[in-house]
Amino acid sequence: MTSPAETTIQTVTGPITSAELGRTLMHEHLAIGYPGWEAATDEPFDRAEAVRVCVDHVESLKDLGYSSMIDPCPNDLGRDIELMVAVAEATGFNIICASGLYKEHEGGHAHWAFRSRFEDVSAVMTDLFVAELTDGIGSTGVRPGIIKVGTGLNDLTSHEAAVFAAAASAASATGTPITTHTEDGTLGDRQQAVLTEAGVDAHRIVIGHSCGSTDLDYHLRIANGGSYLGFDRFGIPSVSDDERAASLARLVSAGAGDRIVVSHDSVWCWKGNPWPVALRGRIAEQFVPTRFDTEIIPKLTELGVTDEAIHRLTHDNPRNYFEGAPLPGL
Repeated sequence: MTSPAETTIQTVTGPITSAELGRTLMHEHLAIGYPGWEAATDEPFDRAEAVRVCVDHVESLKDLGYSSMIDPCPNDLGRDIELMVAVAEATGFNIICASGLYKEHEGGHAHWAFRSRFEDVSAVMTDLFVAELTDGIGSTGVRPGIIKVGTGLNDLTSHEAAVFAAAASAASATGTPITTHTEDGTLGDRQQAVLTEAGVDAHRIVIGHSCGSTDLDYHLRIANGGSYLGFDRFGIPSVSDDERAASLARLVSAGAGDRIVVSHDSVWCWKGNPWPVALRGRIAEQFVPTRFDTEIIPKLTELGVTDEAIHRLTHDNPRNYFEGAPLPGL
C-alpha cells in the first residue's frame, strides 16, 4: 500500500514505489556508444565483460548505501537495455532507464533529418516516446521511467527543438518526468522555459550538468523557476570539483538545497571505444560513481553543509522529484 505522496516508478526489472528508491544517484551510464560506434569493427563490445564491470560498480554503490540509479542514456547513444536488465537482476539494484534523444551534435540526427523531408518528425518522436513509456522498448517489455533530452552550445537547433516538443508532449501524455543534458552548464534556463511553456511542470524537470557553470545567478534563475539542478558531473574536469562543491554549498545557503540532485555522469563501458588506447586506463579510473561519497561529501562538510542537507541530496530530492511534489518559492 502506498501513501498518497508515493508514486510508481518504472525500473528495468519492473515497477517500484518511490519509497523504495532509497539513496539514489541521478545520472550514471552503464554503457554508451556514439552514433557510428558500430563502424569500429576492431573494437567489439564484450557483453560479458561489460556485465562484470557494471556489477562491480553497482556493488561498490551498494556498499555505500545506494539502492537506485538513473541511467539516462537516450535512444541514439548506444542505449543497452539488455545490459541494464542483466546488471539489475544480478545485483538487485534499481536501474531506471530513459526514452529520449540526445543533442544534435553527438546524437542520431542523420536519421531524423532524412525522415523530416517527408513528415513532421516531432510527432513521430512523440509517438515513439509514448510507445516506449507505455508499452515498453521494442520487444523487451522494459518501460523507461524518465525522458531524456539535450542541447549543445548557443541555442536549441531545429532538431533539438523538435525533440523538446516531443518530450513535452510525451511527458504530458504519460506523467513522466524529464531530465536534460546541458553543454558546459549553458542553456539550462532556456531549456526550462521551452519545456514549461510547452506544458511541463517545472518541478518535473532536472536541468542536467548545471554544475558545468559556477554562476550563482544562473543557478538561482533555474532554482527560482522551480526545477531541479543536476550537480551530476563530479570527477569530470571541465570544472574542478572544488568549484562544484563551492557552488553547491552556495545554493544550499541560498535555500535551494531542496532542488539539487547529484551524480557523476560516469560511463562504465564504451561501445566502439572512442578513447585512444593510451588514455583508457586513466578514463576508467576517472569515470567512477563513488567520488561523491569519497571526495565531495568531505568538501561539503568543510564548507559548512550539514549532514541533513547532504542526506537530502541523495534521498529526499530524488524521491520528491519522482513523486511530483511542487517546489516552494525560495
